[in-house]
Amino acid sequence: MKAKQTVKVKRLGVVSVGLFFAVLMALYALIVGIVVFLFGDVGQGAGMLQTVGTGIIGILTSVIVFAIGGFFGGAIAAFVYNLVFAATGGIEVDLEMVD
Repeated sequence: MKAKQTVKVKRLGVVSVGLFFAVLMALYALIVGIVVFLFGDVGQGAGMLQTVGTGIIGILTSVIVFAIGGFFGGAIAAFVYNLVFAATGGIEVDLEMVD
């Protein structure tokens, strides 16, 4: 039997949302960085070792920068959401319990 339940989200954890977006953005940067490295024309006139080194450093830098940006962006968004939730009473969400 499926039971329906309505719950109200009144607060988001600022750090947990920040960490979620840090990981999400780091994965995004890693995937995009690998695609650009494989199919882009980075270091077109340079030697192979220099091109690979530059690509790897670029990917690592992008992952770190995107993770930091994702953390702060997610934390700020959660903080703003919490202010809005406090003013409006939160968001109602209908959940369905399954066996």
